[in-house]
Amino acid sequence: MRRKTLDALLVSAGLVMAVILLVGGILLTWGYNFANSNVRDQLKQQKIFFPPKGSPALDPKEYPALQKYAGKQVLDGGQAEAYANGYIKRHLEEMGGGKTYSELSTASRANPSDTKLAGQVQTAFRGETLRGLLLNAYAFWKIAQIALYGAIFCYVGAAVMALLSVLGFLHWKRVTPEERVGRAEAT
Repeated sequence: MRRKTLDALLVSAGLVMAVILLVGGILLTWGYNFANSNVRDQLKQQKIFFPPKGSPALDPKEYPALQKYAGKQVLDGGQAEAYANGYIKRHLEEMGGGKTYSELSTASRANPSDTKLAGQVQTAFRGETLRGLLLNAYAFWKIAQIALYGAIFCYVGAAVMALLSVLGFLHWKRVTPEERVGRAEAT
């Protein structure tokens, strides 16, 4: 095979790969922006705030990991996950004695006259619903972060492939039409 032909094929393949990676990066960036802004907009509308610093509701001894969020509004997936698992979940466990909504509901159906238990069931249902919604926001936010890393990888890959293609093109220009790849053919 002639060297010029091989170089032309490799340069063409490199350019095609660069375009594919660039398009992939653009799509992943769009996905990141869509998911990230959607999560932020939805959380912002809910107006969920961590208790202020120094308040009894956010005692540093009980909630050391949440102190960095004190007084802040929940606006991203990381904050949503911290609020759901670090704040709501702990309150639900304390309120229900460590029992889940399902366990409390089963106990309440077995004892329908227990109004205190019925109240705990309602509180657990509301808390678990909010917790689940916040964890869904966290999941979509995390997917957005992964899309961002994928986009960066694609952009870097596209740049590398474009650079290699330019170098291949420069090499193609210097190769004589008679050069061959591999063993010389027997004449």
